[in-house]
Amino acid sequence: MQVDKDKVQNLREDYRAKSLSIEEVAAHPAQQFDQWFLEAMKSEVREPNAMTVATSTKEGRPSARIVLLKAYDEKGFVFYTNYNSKKGKELEVNPFAAMVFCWLDLERQIRIEGKIEKLSQEESDQYFQSRPKGSQIGAWASPQSEVISDRNLLEKNVEELKSKYQDAEALPRPSHWGGYRLVPDVVEFWQGRSSRLHDRISYHLDGGEWKLERLAP
Repeated sequence: MQVDKDKVQNLREDYRAKSLSIEEVAAHPAQQFDQWFLEAMKSEVREPNAMTVATSTKEGRPSARIVLLKAYDEKGFVFYTNYNSKKGKELEVNPFAAMVFCWLDLERQIRIEGKIEKLSQEESDQYFQSRPKGSQIGAWASPQSEVISDRNLLEKNVEELKSKYQDAEALPRPSHWGGYRLVPDVVEFWQGRSSRLHDRISYHLDGGEWKLERLAP
């Protein structure tokens, strides 16, 4: 049964929770992100580190998916994945990406754009060893983004890995798995406002300095 198109087009909320001005935001986007991220955690937003990561092919065909943020600081925003996945292959030929955080409970959105760099092997090793053993097995078991005949292949791989490493506390990191850091040059903080007149404060790098601008909604 198809949803009535009138019901879809009439879905709307009037955002009134908070406001955002240039005068109140931090001078560096990482500091402002930290403030908002802490508020999201205190507000018990479900998985506040879930973000959309958009990549594109060399020809500019985009794709996007949800990924979990695993670290951030003034250098950038870190996530981990299979280098042979669709996003990994796209980042290999076009090392630029965009991220979006959407926290509807707080009527907020954060957009981040920039260049992608691989983390060092040591950084990826350190994070991989911090993961639960089941997640380590999953990284080995799944040929991410490849076509598979059915789920039995994954379950078979998992059982073989469990048997092989049954006496080990942890697995070694696969060479095809590791971290990326998005080094931002544009960061936008969006606060929902009434009548769709939202507040948008944008940071962009200009000569190594962060410049702030208000954007029209």
